Amino acid sequence: MSRRERVSPALRKPRTTLRLPAASLFEAQRIARVRRVNLSTVVAQALADGLRLQTVADRSEAVLDRYRKAFSEFSDEEIAVLDGVIPETVAKH
Repeated sequence: MSRRERVSPALRKPRTTLRLPAASLFEAQRIARVRRVNLSTVVAQALADGLRLQTVADRSEAVLDRYRKAFSEFSDEEIAVLDGVIPETVAKH
């Protein structure tokens, strides 16, 4: 059995070619030098972090959208009460 066959699918790292902005590439190379790791490690970590942040942002937007829909039927006065604003009552003379 070859080494490639023994590696679990979760650990496989397919190769690909990317076109990166020059500034991003230079910064990734700088980080790799400082951390004393290879460029692939830095790019893989940056991509994973970015995707994680994007997922969080997408979920937050979905939750906000649901809140907007849930509260869209309330009047301004009802929203104020929900926000904790106690409406003033006008005393009758």
